[in-house]
Amino acid sequence: MVMQGRELDGADIGLIRGLLDEYPEWCRSRLSEELCRRWDWRNAQGRLKDMAARTLLLKLERAGHILLPLRRGPSPNGQRNRLMPVVDHSTDPISGALRDLQPLSVHIVAPGSADQRLFNTLLANYHYLGHRNTVGENIRYLVRDCLDRPVACLLFGAAAWKCAQRDAFIGWEPAARERKLQWLTNNTRFLIPPWVMIPHLASHVLGIVSRRISADWQGKYGHPVQALETFVDRERFKGTCYRAANWLRLGETRGRTRNDREHCIRAAVKDVYIYPLVANFRRGLCSPSCSETEGRAG
Repeated sequence: MVMQGRELDGADIGLIRGLLDEYPEWCRSRLSEELCRRWDWRNAQGRLKDMAARTLLLKLERAGHILLPLRRGPSPNGQRNRLMPVVDHSTDPISGALRDLQPLSVHIVAPGSADQRLFNTLLANYHYLGHRNTVGENIRYLVRDCLDRPVACLLFGAAAWKCAQRDAFIGWEPAARERKLQWLTNNTRFLIPPWVMIPHLASHVLGIVSRRISADWQGKYGHPVQALETFVDRERFKGTCYRAANWLRLGETRGRTRNDREHCIRAAVKDVYIYPLVANFRRGLCSPSCSETEGRAG
């Protein structure tokens, strides 16, 4: 079987079962770290793929192959979300024409920085989905205008595990998707604060970010991304800024969530959008290897 882009056989399952039997006192994180070391499972920058290993273990347990030790406490991520500090910020109206704000500056939000605290505050208070810590590969952008006022926040993280319209558009079979999912990233949050009322700002920001994100991903994680995706809640938004920025609408979701294994959880229907970053993105996302030198999309 293939899980988290890794092929597993009977020996791998046996190794996990053996560790669980030999070290019953280990917590789940200790087990995932040890697996990464045994398999030498690392990302392009040499870091252990601990979160991928944890997800793999959960999937194996759900499939009935192993039984993990009980959780020893609440999620650390959830605890950090509850303790998220609020940063003072101006809500004075910003209006006028786009040219009045330029040049815009786009900053990658560094962990632990003042920008991160401001970024978290803006999303937590003004985005309808709120904000929580993101696991796995991700990049946060904070956009400021010429007067250093924050005018946009964008968060890119892990792509959806499955999406019928997207997978058909790319030409992904399950094995190729599992192998190449990290070459696609999801714009999970996009916020223009409610006091910023500038026509065309959102599509302009999307254009700026799309031209640099692959290089930024390469610098942070050692590999580029080949395409961007997002899901737009149809009951709230029309996706105008994505269409204006030349994103492609592929269709709509079926109103299910990633946890809907029994086909009984209903969620908002969302429009599926994708933005290829290179001209031959299908070849890159379906082939055994990707190259950051592929030509840019026109």
